[in-house]
Amino acid sequence: MEAIFQTNFNDIKLFRRGKVRDVYEIDDKLIFVASDRISAFDVIMNEPIPTKGEILTKISKFWFEKTRHIIKNHFISTDINDFPEICKKYEKELKGRAMLVKKSKPIMLECVVRGYVAGSGWKEYKKQGTICGIKLPSGLKEYGKLSEPIFTPSTKAEVGHDENIGFDAAVKIVGEEIANKLRKYSLELYNFAYNYLYQRGIILADTKFEFGLDENNEIILIDEALTPDSSRFWLLENYNAGKVEMNFDKQVLRDYLETTSWNKQAPAPTLPDEIINKTIDKYKFALKAICGN
Repeated sequence: MEAIFQTNFNDIKLFRRGKVRDVYEIDDKLIFVASDRISAFDVIMNEPIPTKGEILTKISKFWFEKTRHIIKNHFISTDINDFPEICKKYEKELKGRAMLVKKSKPIMLECVVRGYVAGSGWKEYKKQGTICGIKLPSGLKEYGKLSEPIFTPSTKAEVGHDENIGFDAAVKIVGEEIANKLRKYSLELYNFAYNYLYQRGIILADTKFEFGLDENNEIILIDEALTPDSSRFWLLENYNAGKVEMNFDKQVLRDYLETTSWNKQAPAPTLPDEIINKTIDKYKFALKAICGN
């Protein structure tokens, strides 16, 4: 299938266009179309990563079906035959990369769970001995495993960076009851996925979830789930606390951009074919490692 950078269906209402997904609205349903766009440092690159959208859709479907025993979710189908009739003429653009989902009211928090000290968590820990305000033991190494996973919510930014906040700040945003439920569901989802992947030689270092309220005001899992775009995965056989870990995602792209003179502001630089192909290989590897054959 050819790469799809952006979709435009004039007779279907565009609900939202994110960095990667084009979301369309039909009555009480949404259609999430995962494009092949890729962003780095919050800037969308000019070149697509062919098959990336299909891979993200397959991985999300895998986890939505695998975690229904923990919490309901918005996923309905990826089979074009289950989509509204108006979608059938766009089969070429939708097949393999679109999810039909239930519409819900998004809860305005990014629900991050960290099982290891990495990324922004490591930077804060070095300065203050905390991650998102949670006090941690001294002497932890970068990429080191925490004694237990921690829930570290952040704000949801439509543009730019999300902002890490403490649990008390999350309570002020969504209320104590919902905040407690989000923490509970997030930790249960993380622990389930962590154990599942660990047995298959993969470490789930951290991930983020998004939740919404359905028509019955019940919390459900929405957006994507446990993909390389929302999670940090490492190979167990290569893991060593204190040693740089290679993620199953666009790390190869970020590493390349760090070697250029780009100022990390739009417009993005042109990507060489070698970097595009290496990025494709990372996503393909993630699909096989997570979902098997």
